[in-house]
Amino acid sequence: MQMSSTEREGFQVVSVEESRIDAAVAIAFKDRMRQLTESGPSQVILDLSTVDFIDSSGLGAIVAAMKQLGTARKLHLAGLLPNVAKVFRLTRMDMVFAIHPSVAEATGRRADSA
Repeated sequence: MQMSSTEREGFQVVSVEESRIDAAVAIAFKDRMRQLTESGPSQVILDLSTVDFIDSSGLGAIVAAMKQLGTARKLHLAGLLPNVAKVFRLTRMDMVFAIHPSVAEATGRRADSA
């Protein structure tokens, strides 16, 4: 599972560099998230801007990643494409996660000043 992590303005930004988070990669996603977020800022942004498909296994893996962070850290989601955003709305997970249009907006920067 191709993912990368950077720190930006007090946030840890974890970028998914795959087009799908599904049953085939859910375990690898959880393992990679655990590795990347073992330590770091209390605010973690998961950049999903390259992901155009997610299934229930992928959704479960993101929920597991949120739980793995514990109560002292918060997982934000950013850059959801329409198909992925629809899954979060239909499952009402949009009520569980803080969802932002972009990483820039999640960090509080306006998109036109990024």
